[in-house]
Amino acid sequence: MAGGGYGRGAGIPLKDRVRVDQGSEDSATPAIAAAPEHPARHCWVSVPVGASQPSLGLLLEWRRAGHLWEGRVVYVAQLRPGRWATVEEWIPSELLTRE
Repeated sequence: MAGGGYGRGAGIPLKDRVRVDQGSEDSATPAIAAAPEHPARHCWVSVPVGASQPSLGLLLEWRRAGHLWEGRVVYVAQLRPGRWATVEEWIPSELLTRE
């Protein structure tokens, strides 16, 4: 099972692969579905709750707050040694960076 046993995928990222039925009438359509792309993105939270270092988070959506933007982010924070919890909060865009 060298290479993980999943094949090469012809250079198409896993997120873009879909199954195409061989017997379908519309076989001329591209293999990539027209479904909307998932809106969530990975990001870094530069000032997370209870931590002195940036935390990896999942950006779920954006909203306008006056003339600034905020992102709704979910990430994990250590409450006590060995005790973790999920945090969901609106964070100013200047505290978020791409992964």
